[in-house]
Amino acid sequence: MKLLITNWIKRHFSDPQVVFLGGFLVVLLAVLLLAGRMMAPVVAAVIIAYLLEGLIAPLQRLAVPRLFAVLVIYLGFLLVVILILFGLLPLISKQSTQLIQQIPGMLAEGQAVLQRLPELYPEVISAAQVSELMAAIRTELMAWGQRVLSVTVASVLGLIAVVIYLVLLPVLVFFMLKDKSLIVGWFQHFVPRNRQLAGKVWSEVDRQIGNYIRGKFLEVIIVWVVSYMVFLGFDLQYAMLLSMIVGLSVWVPFIGAAVVTVPVVVVALFQFGWSSDLAWLVAAYLVIQILDGNVLAPVLLSEVTDLHPVAIITAVLFFGGLWGLVGIFFAIPLATVVQAVVHAWPRPRDLEPSSGDLI
Repeated sequence: MKLLITNWIKRHFSDPQVVFLGGFLVVLLAVLLLAGRMMAPVVAAVIIAYLLEGLIAPLQRLAVPRLFAVLVIYLGFLLVVILILFGLLPLISKQSTQLIQQIPGMLAEGQAVLQRLPELYPEVISAAQVSELMAAIRTELMAWGQRVLSVTVASVLGLIAVVIYLVLLPVLVFFMLKDKSLIVGWFQHFVPRNRQLAGKVWSEVDRQIGNYIRGKFLEVIIVWVVSYMVFLGFDLQYAMLLSMIVGLSVWVPFIGAAVVTVPVVVVALFQFGWSSDLAWLVAAYLVIQILDGNVLAPVLLSEVTDLHPVAIITAVLFFGGLWGLVGIFFAIPLATVVQAVVHAWPRPRDLEPSSGDLI
């Protein structure tokens, strides 16, 4: 057994480049696990700068000076942030508050419907089962209310963190874009000169993760806008709030679409009842989901290697359990990075010298 382990280590880690790459990945993972919360503003700034870099590079290819390109894209980024903070967030907050206030009324209507079920379908459901179901719903609502209260208290404590984000993030993003070459050059001082393997891995990661994040970001915007127009056309309540969560749900394949369907259908049901308007709205919503999964996503993510559904679900469960909601949103990009590293990692036969090298 010891001999097998020794031979495996020699086959896979005999190349110094492999040792360096493996050590770098271990250190990076340790930093994220141990200091992830402290480094969250830096990680967020890196992600935003990476997204904006995809807009700066085309301008540079058109012979636009980098500093000018950075200023144009950065000012556009600040404008979007201001519009979100002072235009979108107040509307989302207002609709969220209105929805929470209507939940008791929805529950009362739902309870009335449930209490009539034993009379209509006595062979299927009994009054005792309805009582147990209502008791379970009340218990869950009480627990949910306690969680909301704890989040409200925690939000007061987290106000300082929000202010820090609002101040630090724009500053970090600007200097990461402006001084990109200096920052990259500083990191290269700690990298061995013989770094072809690391360069190959980074090229694969850059291609995969860059295409994925930018493609998904565009997919979120398109699904959000189309859903909002459809909901607005049906005069659905809380159209902006519901369309936002529908757009954000595309970050979590399979699971996101299934989860976000519940609030959309519930709100439509209590607004329209069992009517043709409900049927048409649900049909339009399903068309959006079908077109997104079968047309929009394949077109926007055509250059990204597909992940197996098992890998997607595993990544969502693992990173979601590790970092909560943030981990769920970034599970697929992180899984894409892992896949890119695995594809670029040299196989044992690649590390063996060729016949030409022996001469």
